[in-house]
Amino acid sequence: MSIHEECGVFGVYSPTPDAVAELVYYGLYALQHRGQEGCGITVNDDGVFVSCKDLGLVGEVFTPDVMARFPKGKLAVGHVRYGTTGGNDPANCQPIQVNHLKGKLALAHNGNLSNALHLRQDLELSGAIFHTTSDTETIAYVITRERITVPSIEEAVSRAMDKLEGAYSLVMMSSTKLIAVRDPHGFRPLCYGQMEDGTYIVASESCALQAVGARFVRELLPGELLTFDQDGVHADTSHCDTKPKRLCIFEHIYFARPDSVIAGVCVHDARLKAGEILAKAHPAEADIVIGVPDSGLDAAMGYAKASGIPYGIGLIKNKYIGRTFISPGQDHRVDQVRIKLSPIASEVAGKRVVLIDDSIVRGTTSGRIVKLLRAAGATEIHMRISAPPFLHPCYYGTDIDSEEHLIASQHTVTQIAQMIGVDSLGYLPLEELGKLVGSEEYCSACFSGIYPTPVPKDMRKDQFEQKLSHRSGS
Repeated sequence: MSIHEECGVFGVYSPTPDAVAELVYYGLYALQHRGQEGCGITVNDDGVFVSCKDLGLVGEVFTPDVMARFPKGKLAVGHVRYGTTGGNDPANCQPIQVNHLKGKLALAHNGNLSNALHLRQDLELSGAIFHTTSDTETIAYVITRERITVPSIEEAVSRAMDKLEGAYSLVMMSSTKLIAVRDPHGFRPLCYGQMEDGTYIVASESCALQAVGARFVRELLPGELLTFDQDGVHADTSHCDTKPKRLCIFEHIYFARPDSVIAGVCVHDARLKAGEILAKAHPAEADIVIGVPDSGLDAAMGYAKASGIPYGIGLIKNKYIGRTFISPGQDHRVDQVRIKLSPIASEVAGKRVVLIDDSIVRGTTSGRIVKLLRAAGATEIHMRISAPPFLHPCYYGTDIDSEEHLIASQHTVTQIAQMIGVDSLGYLPLEELGKLVGSEEYCSACFSGIYPTPVPKDMRKDQFEQKLSHRSGS
């Protein structure tokens, strides 16, 4: 089991009709690390929405033939998905499109609503019919309901924010406007930039702005609503500073790309800092420091720098395998870790190794990596984790919905070390997390159990897809 984040969003507003689908395509490529189950693009061609979305990677779904079908337009939104609510079904791919009497709406969502089940039940009791099992459709319905009674889409979105709880960074478009929204806690990142021709770009991470040649302007404030239209950019900050800021700290530890800047902090620098902290908190006598590709590499560099132990490339990742790799057979005769990772024997043979990774979830993958290094001749393996132990479920967009799946909830550090076969094990101290981002305004609920919002009763990924025999009262 690996940690997954829900998705990445991307939006374009061009002052004149242009090949906006191509911009979204390149933006989604830059955000592919945030979601690899499915992807989608919707282009606004003078009020007519043209969409394509399906399961698969960006390059698989958007072939040259598919891209050629997109018209020019001023507006477009895109999405890459890893679902935390709703299964791996083409119907759950985004953007979600809604047609109603006051116009059209295409919506892309990064995050997870903690009150999705409650909202959906209320909507269904009042006559709403849902076509997906994603909480994104719930958001679209809430906005649409509000839009019927107010004069503008911005006001409808603002009213909807009063009803939504949890994590949501949204990019959406109406017939004439591009709108970007970040929840008042600011759980998930969202930023915008501008190209030389005046085109505005909204993206989950700044690396996607760079991919299309846009100049980074700034991040959206937690609770901010931005509207992009023919008159420029308009900000609604009425929801700002209404709740404590709680950016997910795991964005810097694992989710985001190293070249992105989030909350004013370069992700690469935050990971280097994590490695430095680990070296001081959990020193080891060793000959080499190596990282587990990809997010463990920066922390390994930091550990090596602080400890004085040489840094080396001890593991090579098969670059043609993404996070969604699935074995063709069901008997798993071949260890999938061996397909993804290969040790460099000349680097680790006969050496005491410090192995840096970003997390341990169940421990299965960690144990297999350790076996690979042992087989390659490593004499000692001291594992260091650039995050505290995962002890609690996450309700804000990370695929951890139960403590029973978390090895650290069931076992001590010493027991985990024995189970995965390492000579010693050390985690990043919980109290040191703030040093990664230079503030205490972050969410660490999956480590600490302190949640910024009310804890929902049911947050299983399949909460809207349960078999009849598993439903209460069935």
